[in-house]
Amino acid sequence: MDAPPPAEDCLPFVRIAGFLEAMQLNAPRVLEADVERGFLLLTDLGNTQYLKHLESQPDSSDALYDDAINALHALQHRGDAYQSMLPPYDAELLEAELSLFHDWLCGTHIGIRFSADDELAWRNTCSLLIRNALDQPQVFTHRDYHSRNLMYVPSDNPGILDFQDAVEGPLTYDLVSLLKDCYIRWPVDRVRAWAAQYYTGTGDMIRKQVDADQFHRFFELMGVQRHLKAAGIFARLNHRDGKPGYLADIPRTLAYVTELESRYDELGFLVNLIRRHVLPAFETGK
Repeated sequence: MDAPPPAEDCLPFVRIAGFLEAMQLNAPRVLEADVERGFLLLTDLGNTQYLKHLESQPDSSDALYDDAINALHALQHRGDAYQSMLPPYDAELLEAELSLFHDWLCGTHIGIRFSADDELAWRNTCSLLIRNALDQPQVFTHRDYHSRNLMYVPSDNPGILDFQDAVEGPLTYDLVSLLKDCYIRWPVDRVRAWAAQYYTGTGDMIRKQVDADQFHRFFELMGVQRHLKAAGIFARLNHRDGKPGYLADIPRTLAYVTELESRYDELGFLVNLIRRHVLPAFETGK
């Protein structure tokens, strides 16, 4: 890894890599480190992303997601010894992430101007989503656990990458990242079955705190926060960093939000905004 300072800080990667090694999860091991110059020598997990393997061999999905869910359980169960050493996924960070959708996608990319009533409705939506995140049991959270950061490997699958931004965060965040992936989409019934499989494996302590219905609500509303953040990041990558390729992922990402319309009246303003103003901009090739 070549991560030249001051643009990059290797220390969080080195710290989290150590935690994952102690948890016996399959992540790159740091063999040598020159942190001052930003050089790390790492073990190699190959070049086959989950996404690539799933696209070429879709029949492998159940086996791959079984492995990913088992690894996520291990991350959360064994990670309870380390999560207090991580930054908290607090209201300030959650709100900052939501602002990416408001500022970069709606504002900079599409040019939507919010009225005073719109701003109030937006703030109420943000409050709902932030409260949903903070009300969940807090666990060791990878924060970007999806098909481009999981590697298919012959043994001890999956390999786990891009973990340097780990936080102490909501129970369902990494599960949403995995099952409602911005880069590959699965039928709703399969997502629900995998989510139920995950819930069954969380352990008695979690299931005593959170019943199945509450878990499903946590999961779905956590997805809304995650997907608004991701869509905003994709717009920022285009405008700030000159990377337009991610714009094509925005309609898929926001479809996860609009599909919840019939189940959550509280999302009415947001779904209307996306359906009437955001998605049409991509239909016209913006």
